Amino acid sequence: MATIGTLLYTLTFGKKVGADEFGNKYYTTRFFSKQVGRYGKERRWVLFNGKAEASKIPSYWHGWMHYSFDDVPGEKDMKKTYKWQKQHLPNLTGTEFAYLPPGDAEKNAKRDKASSDYQSWKP
Repeated sequence: MATIGTLLYTLTFGKKVGADEFGNKYYTTRFFSKQVGRYGKERRWVLFNGKAEASKIPSYWHGWMHYSFDDVPGEKDMKKTYKWQKQHLPNLTGTEFAYLPPGDAEKNAKRDKASSDYQSWKP
């Protein structure tokens, strides 16, 4: 959820340019001449749907947010997929869906013995 300051800034200076399938809304400055960001570029920002987590931004919006290209992603960019692509997922670290390798202590599992396992020093 955005802070009150971000919401007020968005209402005052923001111009909505699009949204993604996760409900995130993307904005740019309405008054380019007055509200110029770093290096003389227009400001771009996102209002997240739910918790603010940068990994929720899909790749096609990520490129626009970081000034890799100036064109706002359209419907064809969002539908362009390849066979090898997986569905976008946010960062799951710290959640119940986080990946835990085999033998992880939180799973209370024993890992397989490796050939190069540590052997303690004996004087």
